[in-house]
Amino acid sequence: MKPTLQLDSHGRLRHLLTLEGLSSELLLQILDEAEIHDQALRGPDKRQATLTGRTVINLFFEPSTRTRSTFELAATRLSADVMNLQIAASSTSKGETLFDTLKTMEAMQADMFVVRHEASGAAHFFAEHAAPGVAILNAGDGRHAHPTQGLLDLFTIRRYKGPDSDCFKKLTVAIVGDVLHSRVARSDIHGLRTLGAKEIRVVAPPTLIPAGIEEMGVKVFHDLDAGLAGADVVMLLRLQKERMLGAFLPSLAEFHRDFGLTRARLAKLKPDTIVMHPGPINRGVEIGGDVAYGPHSLILQQVSHGIAVRMAVMSMILGEPRAPVRAKRRSRR
Repeated sequence: MKPTLQLDSHGRLRHLLTLEGLSSELLLQILDEAEIHDQALRGPDKRQATLTGRTVINLFFEPSTRTRSTFELAATRLSADVMNLQIAASSTSKGETLFDTLKTMEAMQADMFVVRHEASGAAHFFAEHAAPGVAILNAGDGRHAHPTQGLLDLFTIRRYKGPDSDCFKKLTVAIVGDVLHSRVARSDIHGLRTLGAKEIRVVAPPTLIPAGIEEMGVKVFHDLDAGLAGADVVMLLRLQKERMLGAFLPSLAEFHRDFGLTRARLAKLKPDTIVMHPGPINRGVEIGGDVAYGPHSLILQQVSHGIAVRMAVMSMILGEPRAPVRAKRRSRR
């Protein structure tokens, strides 16, 4: 395999910046590795020695609770030394450049940076300038990508719609909400396309649909009921008010009326339809409070799966290669 920024000359992960361009074989290898870690996390001893002596720095330029916490927990479970850099109190607030920040942290003998940044392409910048042997893991960059969220979403779908990996070829997935500002939506679409999802839909008002998104192989819907009809998976997106620079919506109430998942809309779906959301949720906006943790919802399972998926990525990049083995998957609910 020809080496890329993300892969070494043997096709092994060197950085994880985006799901775009990764092969289905590699995606399934990551999911299988995550299955192994998920099973281990359910045992009495949750700590593994995989990354003993390694240092992982969480470099978050944007606020985060779920993502930063699960990355920290994942690295700790693998026995890495973990440092969380408080950006608001760091030298970047005094004018230090990203390049200087990277090189300063490298001088502390860090092995991996987990980077979240408001600018699209920031993780790629770090990867392009990182020293040999220093890995970059993208925890979300602008509107561009959130690859581990995409992977944990794929993991969750396979867990509940599998167990075989061909399950994606039978699924219609509806991605609903603020697609325009969503790096999660882009990562999910890349992953679902690579694994052969039967149909991928994006459902939103015209102002929240990126221009040319049809070129990614999705179908666009501006009517929620039509977009949800026959869906096996409904992936809701947080309305990202902090990224909106103009009047994209008349009001939050109107968005909920036209595009919010309510109990009445849920009742029209297939009995085995699953509902997902990357969090944090806006109750009464993209989802009703009585739906968020109802019987169709896998929102909390996604959070739990995020630990195993991030452990898988970290161990595949920094740990010793594991012989390809199909993990025994747990049964569905």
